[in-house]
Amino acid sequence: MAEGKLAKLIAEDGLSGVTSNPTIFQKAFTGSKDYDAAIARLTRDGKTSAQIFDALSIEDIQTACDQFRSVFDRTQGADGFVSLEVNPHLARETKGTLEEARRLFRAVNRPNVMIKIPGTQEGLSAIEQALGDGININITLIFSLQRYQEVMDAWLAGLDRLSAKGGKLSSVSSVASFFVSRVDTLIDGLLEKQKPAGYEALLGKAAIANAQLAYAMFLKVKNSTRYQALAAKGARVQRPLWASTSTKNPKYRDVIYVEELIGAETVNTLPLATIEAARDHARVRAALPGDTAAAQKVVQDLGKAGISMDQVTRQLEEDGLKLFSNSYDDLIKGLEQKKEALKVGA
Repeated sequence: MAEGKLAKLIAEDGLSGVTSNPTIFQKAFTGSKDYDAAIARLTRDGKTSAQIFDALSIEDIQTACDQFRSVFDRTQGADGFVSLEVNPHLARETKGTLEEARRLFRAVNRPNVMIKIPGTQEGLSAIEQALGDGININITLIFSLQRYQEVMDAWLAGLDRLSAKGGKLSSVSSVASFFVSRVDTLIDGLLEKQKPAGYEALLGKAAIANAQLAYAMFLKVKNSTRYQALAAKGARVQRPLWASTSTKNPKYRDVIYVEELIGAETVNTLPLATIEAARDHARVRAALPGDTAAAQKVVQDLGKAGISMDQVTRQLEEDGLKLFSNSYDDLIKGLEQKKEALKVGA
């Protein structure tokens, strides 16, 4: 995104942070000529495509962090973060993920960078240890309520580690990225295919219900004795971050995952088109925690219809990991093609 446009979104729309992923970087690095000179220079220096991506992405994240530094300072470290993802091929490796998180955090060297770690079973220990090191962490690819609870447990354990070492709890921040629209996409497809009795009433209901139940879990942990003891030492709450919030089904309101997930201490990541739609016609009012009893009934009714949220969310995690890894591989392939097109050294 052009710096002028980003500055305008910060000033006029209250944009308080950004996230990144290989797909975004691919469009920037290989879909324009903006980075051609840097790619050519790094190629002449003998860098591989993976090393070129690493160098360019770190530089871009540093620039973005600097642009959001005023937000970070004004909110005393509550907002103004920029997220950078660990290599998605490490998602099933605890040690590799932790080492990469530490390396990237040191390399960016900005207080308002967050390192994104997938919320896999293997990632939980890396998340705990990284937070214990004082690294800001964005836990991504959370779909299930069980995994969300495990993520919050890892966050609290990480704060305990940091506190035990005498670390400053107020200096570390974390968000838990709970994915939304993909839940409806998969479940709606199953309902349309299987057509259980009364399935029409369940279409488009699962994702928001799942998120409402997640928010109820967040409130329970936030109000727990364990967290309150850490908060007394300066700990910041780990906010739920609603991810995948653009509407995929044209039958649904284009800002449904914005309007229905507005709540205290939440973050919503929106693509530019959804930001513009929200600015134009979103109904802004407190929507969470919502009717959790009704949300639980949606899950129960799905179970009666033969659709298991546990199975769905496991599949979504696996699918998400594949998408992330494929996106990274496409980026590296795109850089190889770009290097060839530039004919560096010819």
